[in-house]
Amino acid sequence: MLLADFLSVPFFQTPLKKTNALIAQKGITFLNAYVPSALCCPSRASILTGKYPHNHHVVNNTLEGNCSSKLWQKIQEPYTFPALLKTMCGYQTFFAGKYLNEYGAEDAGGVGHVPPGWSFWYALEKNSKYYNYTLSVNGKARRHGENYSVDYLTDVLANMSLDFLEYKSNFEPFFMMISTPAPHSPWTAAPQYTKSFQNVSAPRNSNFNIHGKNKHWLIRQAKTPMTNSSVQFLDDAYRKRWQTLLSVDDLIEKLVKKLELNGELDNTYIFYTSDNGFHTGQFSLPIDKRQLYEFDIKVPLLVRGPGIKPNQTNKMLVANIDLGPTILDIAGYDLNKTQMDGMSLLPLLRGDKNVTWRSDFLVEYQGEGYNGSDPTCPGLGPGVTHCFPDCVCEDSYNNTYACVRTLSTSWDLQYCEFDDREVFVEVYNLTADPHQINNIAKTIDQEILEKMNYRLMMLQSCSGATCRTPGVFDPGYRFDPRLMFSNHGVRARRFSAQSL
Repeated sequence: MLLADFLSVPFFQTPLKKTNALIAQKGITFLNAYVPSALCCPSRASILTGKYPHNHHVVNNTLEGNCSSKLWQKIQEPYTFPALLKTMCGYQTFFAGKYLNEYGAEDAGGVGHVPPGWSFWYALEKNSKYYNYTLSVNGKARRHGENYSVDYLTDVLANMSLDFLEYKSNFEPFFMMISTPAPHSPWTAAPQYTKSFQNVSAPRNSNFNIHGKNKHWLIRQAKTPMTNSSVQFLDDAYRKRWQTLLSVDDLIEKLVKKLELNGELDNTYIFYTSDNGFHTGQFSLPIDKRQLYEFDIKVPLLVRGPGIKPNQTNKMLVANIDLGPTILDIAGYDLNKTQMDGMSLLPLLRGDKNVTWRSDFLVEYQGEGYNGSDPTCPGLGPGVTHCFPDCVCEDSYNNTYACVRTLSTSWDLQYCEFDDREVFVEVYNLTADPHQINNIAKTIDQEILEKMNYRLMMLQSCSGATCRTPGVFDPGYRFDPRLMFSNHGVRARRFSAQSL
């Protein structure tokens, strides 16, 4: 399983040409793959646990937000899918790269902590770096410097992975999770790639560098048009991200060749995905993630392996909470014994014709913000964070929202509520408005609003099998308006046009 830190471009526009040839063209590309939270640590926790954030309780990238905390280690780590693969299915398991953002923090056991479920552990201390970092090598700290030939992290991960494939046991099945920080900042490309893509710039879609009218106040506060320096900065960032991905492309080529040399390629499933998307200039937001829009929550997902026909695409709505159930299903583990919220993709991978699949899923995010005012943006008051010099802030404490993302034969819709004093609502019809420019919350049919509100309430309180019940536009969906006002633990609201 290969996990790049974030990638938001359509895969046909990717710099990963070898990856496209070796995985996408040899297998299946999921065209509608998403994350339930567009932020590193919550998203990675969802991959490992197969759960929505409200069930694994990792809400941001800090220890206080449960990112690699003692509580996470006690409650969630023993039940991740790699732990089940190792203890219940007899797999050799290998991890290399970025784990969770606060991994290695002294208050959480330092780099001596090796999560249960890993036979071989090569984890980056804390967040993304390319040079001058520390790895936990099976619980022992190993310091790296800034010599490209021995220290460049993407290449180090590749070499460790090749060594594992060379020396692992041939009498037990194996699972590998290779988690490259690339293309995360600081976007340090390998020396041979620093001149690549000189003419590449961020995509100029119809939502690029426009005002986010009728959106949450955090989006509306972005300065439009952006300054020339901001546009140059985001274009440089976009180009450097592509440059760092060329080393990831090399890593994938080396792994596939090694598997082929070992005679194992045809019997191995390979997954390629990311933990979140990334925006570069949409709605005049320079660079970041953590917003509810497609450019932040949509990710690539490519899979090749036994029984998967080559050069396929699939339009089903899938999410990273499905990865754990899928891999356990491949290993023959009974998914009914887990508490996972996701679904196994194995029927889709095999091309089964009569598959009952979801038509919606949950997106949820808890905003971060400082008690004091950001010194670069004092006029915005307290509660904002991740601010740029032009006083554009990418997050705030009340950038806290939950969404139902629906994709069915009749609707391509996103419905979102903010947990703020406005109870602000955003609704997008992506069939008519794929770049989510027009918020139709005030004009969409009232009955649809009520049904989506009720469905959101249900998903926010779901766990396990209840996260897989029929969505609003499934034939099996049943809506009883009276239930919106009963005691469900989550209070629903009846919206009117005036309240929006």
